[in-house]
Amino acid sequence: MADVSTMPQIAADRPAKALRQGPWARAGRKLRRDRAAVGAGIGFIIIVLLCVLAPLYASQVAQNDPFRSNLNGKIMLEGKRVPVMQPSTEGLGLGVTPIGPTWRGAYFLGADNQGRDVFSRLLYGGRNSLLIAGAATLLCLVLAAFLGVLAGFSGGIVDMVLSRFLDLLWAFPIYLLAISLSIVLINQSLVIGPFTIGSGSLLLPIFIIGIIYVPYVARPIRGQVLALKTSEFVLASIGLGMPRWRILLRDILPNVSTTLIVFMPLMMALNIVTESSLSFLSVGVQPPDASWGTIIQDGLSLLYTRPIVSIAPGIAIVLTVLTLNILGDGVRDALDPRAKFRA
Repeated sequence: MADVSTMPQIAADRPAKALRQGPWARAGRKLRRDRAAVGAGIGFIIIVLLCVLAPLYASQVAQNDPFRSNLNGKIMLEGKRVPVMQPSTEGLGLGVTPIGPTWRGAYFLGADNQGRDVFSRLLYGGRNSLLIAGAATLLCLVLAAFLGVLAGFSGGIVDMVLSRFLDLLWAFPIYLLAISLSIVLINQSLVIGPFTIGSGSLLLPIFIIGIIYVPYVARPIRGQVLALKTSEFVLASIGLGMPRWRILLRDILPNVSTTLIVFMPLMMALNIVTESSLSFLSVGVQPPDASWGTIIQDGLSLLYTRPIVSIAPGIAIVLTVLTLNILGDGVRDALDPRAKFRA
């Protein structure tokens, strides 16, 4: 047991030990202490794992194909074979109504208007929504970092041209620009040099969503680079005759990288909402693929009889966006040196 007289010395050594650690280690330690951010990160990982295991659930648990119509199918329920599409009890009793949630393996959340398992489609749709949002986020951050650093570090005519280009994209309302690009490209292939993106490819919404948010990231990056150019350590490197590429790689990019990391979870949350909105309007993910937005659209005609078809993907979007926003706030506080003054 430590002597009482040594306790002040131990307490004094803790700040010194923390200062000897690198900035990434200090940020990681601070992020681990943020219980809300850690819980949100675990929640997001669980959502991703569930979506990744969609084929296993569909084949081993639900034992059905969530992309094939099953209007005449039947399932075992309480020892009886029950049709997936049951006779309607509304009005004159004409037509059929999909089976509701069984809360067990097959048709856990019921069926949609084609007799397909809603929970299986929810997991498969989550895979596409997360894939599109993640890839679009990476594309957006890479393009924004390139344009922002190039404009801020080069200055002059390069900065003026790139800034006006970003202002032009900034002037368009986000969803209007996204919908316009989707409508133009939805029925034709997009050719970018030697690469061709088909009209039904998931690369198309990735490209559209990744492009429309570039100004919202590039402009802050440009402003940060302009501030870094006048900082003392960059001016000292210039005074010592360091080459521009070394200043860019050693002084500018490491400081910009923290901003990009903070943007990552926040932009991914925004991209999930954007992708779901476009898919809901039929200008995003195209059949036979599914996403959370297309599943919500599938449930519109069942809002009064089987609302769970639309509610389930809506809840999935809310939970995913909520976890990403909480995680993003924690990452921002951990990487922001001024956070300790707020604390």
